[in-house]
Amino acid sequence: MRWSRMALLAVAAFAVMACGLEPEADEATRAEPVDDLAAAAPTCQPSPDMPLEGRVSPYDSANIAVGDGAATICYGRPSLRGREMIGGEAVPYGKLWRTGANEPTIVHLNVPARIAGLPVEPGSYSLYTIPQPGDEWTLIINRSTSQWGHESRYTPEVSAQELGRAQVPAEAIEETVEQLTIRPAAERAGALLEWQNTRVFISIEPR
Repeated sequence: MRWSRMALLAVAAFAVMACGLEPEADEATRAEPVDDLAAAAPTCQPSPDMPLEGRVSPYDSANIAVGDGAATICYGRPSLRGREMIGGEAVPYGKLWRTGANEPTIVHLNVPARIAGLPVEPGSYSLYTIPQPGDEWTLIINRSTSQWGHESRYTPEVSAQELGRAQVPAEAIEETVEQLTIRPAAERAGALLEWQNTRVFISIEPR
């Protein structure tokens, strides 16, 4: 069900802008801001069990335009700090990853959409990934959002709530991205995940 104009105005009255940190990009490739997107987008709710202050991996969000609605991706932002993360011991290839730190990475949608081609209704979903060394990662969309993010908490009960899995394109990049960053894609409908020397594209389109 699409949000009505009144519902969007109500969100705008109460929503707060998330403080994003976007990596440097050329002006020619930087995504143009969408009018009132931050006001219309759903807001993030971090776990009450872990205060935001003092986190080693700060809690952040990215707002993505989805037709006449919006998606908000909420995630923890770990840093490399001299470590090999993707493909290393912490984020090994072929293994489930929470796609961030602390809480699971969660996408909030206020319109029907397709994420990596998978149809989803308005609501909240956790996003897990399985990194691979080649040109594709596996994206997992799960209806369960209340579990802690650590991969050991992906129990059979949580797994049973998977909406679906899809392959998403990945590529190596020359520039090293120190801190995990999720941001709107400049010329495609969706989000870019960038960390270390890897970029992953997750399409998010209205339906």
